[in-house]
Order: sequence, then C-alpha cells, then structure tokens
Amino acid sequence: MPTITTDDGVELHYEEAGSGTPLVFVHEFAGDARSWEPQLRFFARRYRCIAFNARGYPPSAVPHEAGAYSQDRATDDIAQVIGALGLAPAHVVGLSMGAFATLHLGLRYPQLARSLTAAGVGYGAAPGKRDQFRAEVDGTADRIAEEGMWKMAKTYGSGPTRLVFEEKDPRGYAEFVSQLAEHDTDGSVLTMRGVQRERPSLFELEAEFRRMKVPTFILCGDEDDPTLEPGLFLKRCISTSALMVLPRCGHTMNIEDPDAFNRAVLDFITWVDAGRWWERNPATLAGGIIAGGAKA
Repeated sequence: MPTITTDDGVELHYEEAGSGTPLVFVHEFAGDARSWEPQLRFFARRYRCIAFNARGYPPSAVPHEAGAYSQDRATDDIAQVIGALGLAPAHVVGLSMGAFATLHLGLRYPQLARSLTAAGVGYGAAPGKRDQFRAEVDGTADRIAEEGMWKMAKTYGSGPTRLVFEEKDPRGYAEFVSQLAEHDTDGSVLTMRGVQRERPSLFELEAEFRRMKVPTFILCGDEDDPTLEPGLFLKRCISTSALMVLPRCGHTMNIEDPDAFNRAVLDFITWVDAGRWWERNPATLAGGIIAGGAKA
C-alpha cells in the first residue's frame, strides 16, 4: 500500500495510475480517494494521476489530537504529496473541502501548481452565512461523534445539495453513501471541527486572490446553491480564472456527472498545457454595459 509521510509524521495513503504530466486529486469531506475512480480511469490514459486519502481517512493515519487538523495542515499535506512524489508543478483538482485546500495551495505554494481546479467550493463562505455554517458543523460533528459515521452517513448523504444525485443515479448515490459509512468516526469529527469549521471565509482572502496568477478553473453545480455566489466572487477576483456552472447538478459533481466533469477539466488543462491560458483583459471590467470607451 503506497504511502508518503508528512513532516509531522502522518502517513497518507495514495493511489496512482497512468504516466505523463502529473494530475493530483483532493477529495471532499464525504469522499476519499475512491471518489476519484471515474477520473483516474479517464485521465490516466494521458496523465500521471494521484488520488490520496486525507489524514483522518483510513487507510491514511488518523491522528487523535485536534491540533493535527486545520486548513493550513490540509494544504501542507497536498504540498507534501507533490513534493514526496516529485510531481511539481502539477495540475491539482479539488472538490469542496479539497477545493478549499487546492485554492490555499495556489496562495501559499504557487510554484507547485501547474493549474488549480476548484469544484463545489464555498460552503459557509458567503457573506452572512458564517455563523449558520459553524452552527451546522458543530451539530453535525456532535451527531457523528454520538451515532458513529456508519449510522450518520445516510443523514449526511441526504443533504439538500446531494438530492439531485440520488434522483439521477440511485446506484451511484448508494455507492457514495456506502463508502461514506466506512469512514472513521473520530477522523471525521476532527476533520469537521478542525478543517471545516475553522477555515477562513473565501471572502476574507480577496486581496490574496487578486494577486494569485495560477491558472484556475471554478466549477459549480447549479443545484449546489452554497457554491454559486462564492464561484462568482472567485471569478471576479482571480484574473486567471474561468467559471463553469454544470446544469441540473449538485455538490458531488465528479461522480454525479463524471463525463461532463471530466471533459470540462480536460479542456481546461489542455489549454493550460498548450500555453494558451491568459490573464483576463482589464478592459472587460471597465464598468460599461454596452459600448466601449469613447475614442480619443
């Protein structure tokens, strides 16, 4: 079982497939490396693909100290996977919790990233939602601790942004919930409290995002409401970004609509690798609605 060991002694399990330009996948709270199977099968035909389990997600180690879990630590773990496996610079694709860490990688370790894909990112980030998000995180973490992840998985998997997945693909949804039920209870609780609850709002990082120049692709599902406003915010702040909204799609987009997700990401990273990804023309933000500026 391949692993790397972080600088604080935590073993992280990873899966690898294919060869070529490196492509690293970073999972969401309710997923793990298995969640990226549709992507590994597709992208490994052209790329060296790595999907790893975050700390707290067996077979990666499960530290039992609260201080071992944070947004910075999650970001550092991506950096150390890239460093240990000699992947830099890599295309990095993150979903939800993994997308937050992917964006932070671009802010803190831009030299490690060839590009960033941030899918389903923004829970709790929108203005006025911080207190509600933290309260829901606290309540969910308490229930996981009390009931166990094996029991809480069905409730967590029935969140409003995942219902469209069940409607479209009952078999895929059932597999998702089954894998979620296998997650470690303590690791899930500590991740939710240390990473999810305490991460800074994306809107607090506006100045940093305006300085970031890593090619960035923002993907939202149109039935994943908590990500829509943050997605627009990121598009407006990151001058090297593009935004796509997938129709009739919820939060778990990479397994809910794998073909649309894979094709969108492939198109983006192909542009980047061809050297044809550019910074936004400032004139597109000049404030006009119809006509350009008057001629001199």
